[in-house]
Amino acid sequence: MADDSFTDGTRVPSNDNNPCRKTEGVGLISSLPDSILQHILSFIPTKLAIRTSLLSKRWTHVWCDIPSLSLDDETLKAASITLNRFTSLKIMNFHLNSTMKQNIPHINKWVEFAISRNVENLSLDFWNPGSSYKFEIPNFFYVNSSVKQLTITLSFTDLMIPACSLSWTSLKKLYLCNCNLSDESMAKILSGSPLLESLTLYFCNELRVLDLSKSLRLRTLKINRNIWVSGPTHIVAPHIYRLRLRNSQLPCTFVDLSSLAEARLDICIVPVTRTFKADFLQDMVLKMLEKLQNVEKLTFGGNFLQIISLAEVRGVPFPMFKVKDLTLETVIFQYVIPGIERLLQNSPNLKKLTIRARDTNTIRPEYINNYLKLQDLNPDQCWRSKDGVFFNNLRWDLESKHATSFVELVLKNTKTLKLDKIVILLNERYLRFKFEELVVPTLSHNNFSIALLNMPMPSDDD
Repeated sequence: MADDSFTDGTRVPSNDNNPCRKTEGVGLISSLPDSILQHILSFIPTKLAIRTSLLSKRWTHVWCDIPSLSLDDETLKAASITLNRFTSLKIMNFHLNSTMKQNIPHINKWVEFAISRNVENLSLDFWNPGSSYKFEIPNFFYVNSSVKQLTITLSFTDLMIPACSLSWTSLKKLYLCNCNLSDESMAKILSGSPLLESLTLYFCNELRVLDLSKSLRLRTLKINRNIWVSGPTHIVAPHIYRLRLRNSQLPCTFVDLSSLAEARLDICIVPVTRTFKADFLQDMVLKMLEKLQNVEKLTFGGNFLQIISLAEVRGVPFPMFKVKDLTLETVIFQYVIPGIERLLQNSPNLKKLTIRARDTNTIRPEYINNYLKLQDLNPDQCWRSKDGVFFNNLRWDLESKHATSFVELVLKNTKTLKLDKIVILLNERYLRFKFEELVVPTLSHNNFSIALLNMPMPSDDD
C-alpha cells in the first residue's frame, strides 16, 4: 500500500501529481537561504535565472546576486536593465556568447562590469563562421589582476594585443580558439602572464614560433591544428610537463621539450582530402619521436600509428624509448600492426600498456597502398605481421580470429618485459564476439593479466 502524507491535519494520498505536494515542494525550495538558491541558479543560463523572479516575491531579487553569469544575444538585448539590477559584489564565472554586431556596445559594458567585480573565470565566445562579424576586444580587457582562467573564441580574426603592456597577473589557464595570433602578440601574452600554468591553442593561425622558454610555471600545453591552420610550426617548451598535440599535414618541429613527462599525439587528416604527404609525415613523425625518447607516459592516436607503421615497413630505423606507460588509441587493423610491434620492441622499460579501440583513423587505405607501390613494395606483403598473420584491412572486416591474433601479437611482443598491467578497452564494434572466451585461454600461460572492458572512450581533450 502506498504511503500517505498529511497536510494541515488532512489526509492526502501520496501522488506525484498532487497539487498540494507540488506546492509544498516549491515552498521547501523557497525556504532555502539565498546563498544556496544563488548557487543553484549559477548552473543555468542567466536568462533562465532571471525568469525565476516571476515565481513569487521571495524570488524577485534572488538572481541579482548569483556568482555566475552566462549571457547570449537574447539576454544582451535587455542588457541595460539586467546590468542595473545585478548587485553581486563578486563574480566567479562569466560566460558571454554573441554573434550579433549590434550587441557590441552591450558586450563591452558587460565585460567591463565583470572585470570590475573581480571575475575569476572569464569566457568570451564570438564564433560565427557564416558572418563577417569581427569583434575587437577593448583595451581595458588586457589589464586585469583577478582573472585566473580565460577562454577566448573568435572567428579566425586577429586577437589584437594593444601596443601598451599586457598584464594578466593572476592568469593560470588560457584557452584561445580560432584566433589569428602573431608571434609578437603571443610573446606579449606570455610576458604579461607570469603565473600561467596551462595554455591551449585550438586552430590559432599565423603563429609560427611558440617560445615558452620564459614561462617558468607553464606545465601543460595543448595544441590542435588542421590542414587550414598553420601555426605554430616550432615549439620551444623546456618547462612543459604535459603536451597534447593534434597536428596536421603541415610542418611542426619540437625544438626543446627537455622536461616533458607526458605526451599525447595524433595527426588530423581530413578524410575527403586528396592530399597525402607520406614522405613529409614520416619525416616529421620520426623527428618528433626522437624528442620523445625520455618521456615516461606516451599516448599515440590511430593516424600517428599508421605513419609509424608506414615507416616501419619501409625499414626506417626507430629510436629506443624510456616510456613506462604507453597508450594506443586506434582501430585494430593491418595498417597499425607494424608500428605497434616496433613501439613495443623499442620500449624495454614499459610497465603498463593500454590499447583503446577507437574509430579515430582517417587515413584512407588506398593512399597508403598506392604510396607503397610507388616505392616498389608489395602492400600485401608489407602488412603481413612478422609471424605471417594477415589482419583485417578494413575496420568493419574484423573477425574473431583477428581479435585473437592481435592479443597473441601483443603478448608475444611483451613477454620479455616486466609489465604490471595490460588493458584493452573495446568499443561497440567488438561486442559481437565473445572476446573474453577467445583470449582467456591464451592468457592463462602468462604472468600478467589483460582486462577486457567495454566503456565510454575518452574525449580528445582528456
